[in-house]
Amino acid sequence: MPAGIRRASLCASLFPWACALLLSTALCAHAAGLKSIAVLEFELVDDQHELAPASVEYDRLRAIHDQIEAAFTAEGLYRVVDTFPAAALIAQARARTTLHDCNGCELDIARALSADRVLIGWVQKVSNLILNINLRIEDAVTGDVVVAKSVDLRGNTDESWRRGAAALVRSMVEKGQGNR
Repeated sequence: MPAGIRRASLCASLFPWACALLLSTALCAHAAGLKSIAVLEFELVDDQHELAPASVEYDRLRAIHDQIEAAFTAEGLYRVVDTFPAAALIAQARARTTLHDCNGCELDIARALSADRVLIGWVQKVSNLILNINLRIEDAVTGDVVVAKSVDLRGNTDESWRRGAAALVRSMVEKGQGNR
């Protein structure tokens, strides 16, 4: 095989790898410019806890937490940090009260994780027909609320919870509320 053909063949086979490397470098550079956020586990405020098994809602809380983390990353809204290193601090705060009403403990958690922002989320279950998903994003240094959102759900199903979480993220994207 002539040298020119071998070089062309080699270049053709390396081209996809080179493109992937450039793309990943660009994505990393973009992510480095994003503010970091600690997304705390969502909590349930259940006014009607006898209407449905709690385990169903707790599975849904975990699912929307994961959905929002993934969407923040995919949409380039924030750089999500792992909250596991602050698990003991989170457990200690939860032993006293709910995270969405703990009077600043969420800021201590965010600072312990060196996060720029912290997201506190909760689902209020008024009944099996009426629920709402709430989230609040705070600046870890000042405590200022930079984003506050809520979406009402009709029906207590996996699908309604997924759609509600997606609507919150979509609203943030449409209003340019990421990386604040």
